Amino acid sequence: MSVSRFGVSLEEELLNALDDYVKDNQFANRSQAIRHLIEKYLAEEKWKCDNIVAGAVTLVYAYQKKEIQAKITEIYHQYKNEILSTQCFLLNEINCLEIIAVKGPSRLLTKISEKLISIKGIQHGKLVMSKA
Repeated sequence: MSVSRFGVSLEEELLNALDDYVKDNQFANRSQAIRHLIEKYLAEEKWKCDNIVAGAVTLVYAYQKKEIQAKITEIYHQYKNEILSTQCFLLNEINCLEIIAVKGPSRLLTKISEKLISIKGIQHGKLVMSKA
């Protein structure tokens, strides 16, 4: 893929914020950071348009609570066409991290993730989507 160069004018405050972003995220340079931000913006625009996207839902919960697992499994069966795969990792003697790979219309994936994250006992949950 060919690369085009262009100039950008920014106020000092924005340039400092960009430099902080480059440093905090360990980008090699400003160009990589700007490229990343544009790609992120484009992916998020696809979410808004309800395009087909891929993503992952992460959940942290106490794996010994069988009612949590039962509710998660129930949701899996409701959305078997959108849920591609799941993987569970034991984090310690109490908690597990579950990663659920999903693909489908962005609004439906958001709905699925909200159902999963709102299960009583889920300590943390997040949906990350990307263009498919």
